[in-house]
Amino acid sequence: MKVAVVFKGYVALALLSGSFVCSAQDATPDEGKRYGVSRWLEPEVKSFEAQDKAHPPRPGAIVCFGSSSMRMWNDIQEDLAPLTIIPRGFGGSNMNDALMFADRMVLPCEPRAIVLYEGDNDVAQGIGVERIVDTFGLFVDKVHNHFPECRIYVLSVKPSIKRMNMWAAMEEVNRLLAEECDKDQRLVFVDVASVMFDEDGEPQKEFFKPDDLHMTREGYAVWRDVLRPVLMDAELQYEN
Repeated sequence: MKVAVVFKGYVALALLSGSFVCSAQDATPDEGKRYGVSRWLEPEVKSFEAQDKAHPPRPGAIVCFGSSSMRMWNDIQEDLAPLTIIPRGFGGSNMNDALMFADRMVLPCEPRAIVLYEGDNDVAQGIGVERIVDTFGLFVDKVHNHFPECRIYVLSVKPSIKRMNMWAAMEEVNRLLAEECDKDQRLVFVDVASVMFDEDGEPQKEFFKPDDLHMTREGYAVWRDVLRPVLMDAELQYEN
């Protein structure tokens, strides 16, 4: 199987437009939709906090952060070895949750780099494309206010069988994130979407579980083969 990556360059986002002067929660939402903190995620967040208290994470690792597609990547540490990976997936989250919970789930790890997967649930929730990208900008600003040199690898929103009716919006999210990733050398856009289609332009069935949304091991193997060379090229030099 041919594996490709759209490597838009070291990436992006110090957007300091007027839309950033207020929080993602307070800003006027697109399409009548308002981001709110997903408080039902609190038990999962507290579980990570308890885990970190009992076994403090090693500073300077790579935090892999995002929604269920990140949480269910069960072999991520083995797939990306020998890089030091801290899994931080929390199912059902969106870009605003990444922003709001970064203080508790990411920043205490003192990461040298972050791999981020969000945007999938946002589109499904009806959040406008511009709002998603603006919120990503706030996330980037928050991280870089604490760790100015931290690199952020942004995984493209994936196509899924269940959400193909939303693919046009997801493509637009990917396009805008990739554009933002051309503006800042600390960010990298990684295309894990294009390799998931078959020759007819449909998501490959074997990559998805029976729910047609979450991925099988075969799907994660494709993600591994795209992401691993990018991380190895840029991050292996920082491993102790």
